Amino acid sequence: MDFPALTEPARLWTAQEVRSRPGPVPAAPGVYGWHFTAPPHPDLPAGRLLYVGIAPRHMTNRTSRQSLRTRIGYHYRGNAYGSTLRLSLGCLLGIELRRVGSGKRLTFGRTGEAELTAWMAAHARVCWAESAAPWELESRLITALDLPLNLDQNTHNPFHPRLKTLRAEARTRARALPITI
Repeated sequence: MDFPALTEPARLWTAQEVRSRPGPVPAAPGVYGWHFTAPPHPDLPAGRLLYVGIAPRHMTNRTSRQSLRTRIGYHYRGNAYGSTLRLSLGCLLGIELRRVGSGKRLTFGRTGEAELTAWMAAHARVCWAESAAPWELESRLITALDLPLNLDQNTHNPFHPRLKTLRAEARTRARALPITI
């Protein structure tokens, strides 16, 4: 499956462009792809698609209310608790995962999340394609493309075991540390 809107996009958007008002990202359903000018890990390439996501998520009995705009925006400025992309990137970059709030949520804390947001602003670029039913594309994209930062449905990817282990180790360390703000 070739999907040039993601693999060879006409345009990649920066954090600053995505956050501008009015922003370029549509409040519509679709699929989005992340490219990086610098790799988050030495074993990963720069300058190509490494992760895809969809908005909204389709669940068994409902569909989330998120759009490309809300989801991409969250990846750029949210936290690791609500973004598997941010969780993976932070773990790959060696940012310390911590328990926050009541201790049930894991993020990189204020400092770590700010560091990750700055790294993404410098190196993460995003593109998207609108789709009325993006969940129908997600599995096909993950199966057909080399997407080392996607974990779900991607056990065939050679980077999967390393990323899964890094994330598990980060969670274990975080649970042993005191809760932070």
